[in-house]
Amino acid sequence: MEARKPRTKSRNTMIRTALRDLRVQLALLNHQVGYRLALKDAELDCLDVLARDGALTPSTLARRAGIHPATMTGILDRLERGGWIVRDRDQADRRSVTIRIVKDRTAEVYRQYRGMNGAVDAICAGYTDEELELIAGFLHKCADAGVTSTEKLMAAD
Repeated sequence: MEARKPRTKSRNTMIRTALRDLRVQLALLNHQVGYRLALKDAELDCLDVLARDGALTPSTLARRAGIHPATMTGILDRLERGGWIVRDRDQADRRSVTIRIVKDRTAEVYRQYRGMNGAVDAICAGYTDEELELIAGFLHKCADAGVTSTEKLMAAD
């Protein structure tokens, strides 16, 4: 088995720079989508978490979206007034609430991302399945590193 060559600092810098560029461009895209749908960034983040993870309690949603629980009430109020979410009372424990997205409204969000999703699909078409698995694995590891770094910063406060 051939040994891997050590990574040069410049290659690692290249990757970090590309990830920063991607973060900035995705933030700009999300800001434009939010503007078009009259959603703030945090509200769009909450909808994204709910679309990915399904119905959640407000405290779980706040934790997964990285939002202070006290701020979550205002965000949920705005999303509910806008028809984006529904608060369902737990039938067994009427004090407990679960937040779910309104499926009909999510199509509006997906329409806004159609251009980016199509561009990503076109980019992916140029790679083999094995290459895409490697890229996806790398991106998941980067996301996990972000979670760990965030948790360390939060613990230091």
